[in-house]
Amino acid sequence: MIYKEFQGMQLSELGLGAMRLPVIDGNDSSIDEAAAARMVDHALAQGINYFDTAWGYHDGNSELALGRALSRHPRDSFYLADKFPGYDLSNMGKVEEIFEAQLKKCGVDYFDFYLFHNVCEMNIDAYLDEKYGIFDYLMKQKENGRIKHLGFSDHGGIPVMKRFLDAYGKYMEFCQIQLNYLDWEFQDARAKAELLNDWNIPIWVMEPLRGGRLAKLSEQYAHRLAALRPEENAPAWAFRFLQSIPGVTMILSGMSNMEQLEDNLRTFEVERPLSGQEMDALMDVAKEMLAEKRLPCTACHYCVSHCPQGLDIPMLLELYNEHNFTGGGFIAPMALLAVPQEKHPAACVGCRSCEAVCPQQIKISAALADFSQMLCSD
Repeated sequence: MIYKEFQGMQLSELGLGAMRLPVIDGNDSSIDEAAAARMVDHALAQGINYFDTAWGYHDGNSELALGRALSRHPRDSFYLADKFPGYDLSNMGKVEEIFEAQLKKCGVDYFDFYLFHNVCEMNIDAYLDEKYGIFDYLMKQKENGRIKHLGFSDHGGIPVMKRFLDAYGKYMEFCQIQLNYLDWEFQDARAKAELLNDWNIPIWVMEPLRGGRLAKLSEQYAHRLAALRPEENAPAWAFRFLQSIPGVTMILSGMSNMEQLEDNLRTFEVERPLSGQEMDALMDVAKEMLAEKRLPCTACHYCVSHCPQGLDIPMLLELYNEHNFTGGGFIAPMALLAVPQEKHPAACVGCRSCEAVCPQQIKISAALADFSQMLCSD
């Protein structure tokens, strides 16, 4: 196992994320605790010492299952991370209630790592609002030793991350972002990584395989990469990419079975960052994968000045690309929560004035109608 130094500790570079634990009969809320416990035992035996859970994972059962699995091991043999669920605005006034419940659910007296969960456009104002006392309460728990290290996870854009850092950055010890070779450009993960490096904040990685999308590549892409590293499989390429990014300290993988765990353990026996040639090849693969389902909007904003509804069309098309490529998910709907209803894709009247001035000749009205329909069916 590869280890990374963090404030005098040696953290396994691979962490076990408890968002995709094995379940019974495909029911996400019904965790197969026996199988999960075997995975935890094996992970610890093979050198993984970082485990990550959250309030909402597996419909609230992840903390319970992971806590029970870890309780059979000495407390100083693992590091446990949990998060305040700010993705739900109704939780904002409940930080003490939720924190105490999380400790109880996990069966521990303290969290080694604790995060402001999912800082984004929808909740940034609430996170920064002193009336909720979230920051003050979590800092107090840190002073009392019930939180050893405090950080945040981010799904928002760069402006949101900058606002959070300007307010609390000097107190943040790490930041968890969605980082993989597809999102390096697609979700501007490169800029996020560079911003965190500027702040000297270590990077924790979530979704290294983009929900499994990068675990298996089509034959044309797999063949090209195999020509450069025939011994590496598709997941390994995704992990080697992350080993090439400055500032990356922790890579979380939500493993669902022992086979995935064993495969990842083999990859993390040695660190093998990509060469320049290999990085270029992987970036070409990413561009081609994205081009298959991505509208070529360049955010020139010509369309905006011609829209009678005053829609931020480049922003909506960016969210459409994300939602369409991912096949759904929470990122686009979450971002739209911060947008007035009259500026949503459904507000498009189909006049096509925007299309008359679009240099890329994008069928914008059709895309927004499709986007609206996808959102309604989610």
